[in-house]
Amino acid sequence: MKTVYKIAALTLMMMTVAVYGFSQTSVPARTATATQNLIRGVVGNPGSNSSWSGYSVFNLIPGSGLFPITSATTVFYYGFTAGTEADISNMVVYTTARGSLTITAVTPVKLGGVSNPSIMLSNASVCPVAPSTTAPCIVRFDPTTLTLTPSNDYYFAVYFTSGDTNNSAIAGTSPANNQSSLVGTYYGGNYTNLTVGQSIPSVPGSGPVFLMYVMNN
Repeated sequence: MKTVYKIAALTLMMMTVAVYGFSQTSVPARTATATQNLIRGVVGNPGSNSSWSGYSVFNLIPGSGLFPITSATTVFYYGFTAGTEADISNMVVYTTARGSLTITAVTPVKLGGVSNPSIMLSNASVCPVAPSTTAPCIVRFDPTTLTLTPSNDYYFAVYFTSGDTNNSAIAGTSPANNQSSLVGTYYGGNYTNLTVGQSIPSVPGSGPVFLMYVMNN
């Protein structure tokens, strides 16, 4: 009788394992696309820098600071700490050889499909709460078809429309210390119309201005 019980138990166990195997293979495999930083962004609560009418903001994404991640797209994230509307005339990324100021490529950057957007910071769908240093309004620009490589440096340049009262009231994130691999500076006038062969005005030497993150999505 014990032999019969053993055979029955073994048969039941084999059927249980078989059913478990079928249940596992019937679940379709999932393909996850992780959103990742391509370089170290801003750490902690940022400071604030205001009044941007007529300025070109440059942020350097150095090839030497990139994480070992390959992405077919690059997405820039701006942080606003004050204001109700930001009016932009143009946005580009200048590519240079690593350590060089000579431009080798110019890539347009867009928001909502245009390179001269007006960002409505007072709109709750854009900024759920009013921008501040403790709760910056983070704006995601459209993905660019730009693959960052360690052999190049990248300068993200944004020109805020001159003579614009809205831009006089806005403020952007500006970390008090350089807890980031990003570097920033700004110049009076429009420097977003430079072409291949021309040079970046100078190497940025302070913390990033406005730019908080550079990601793959």
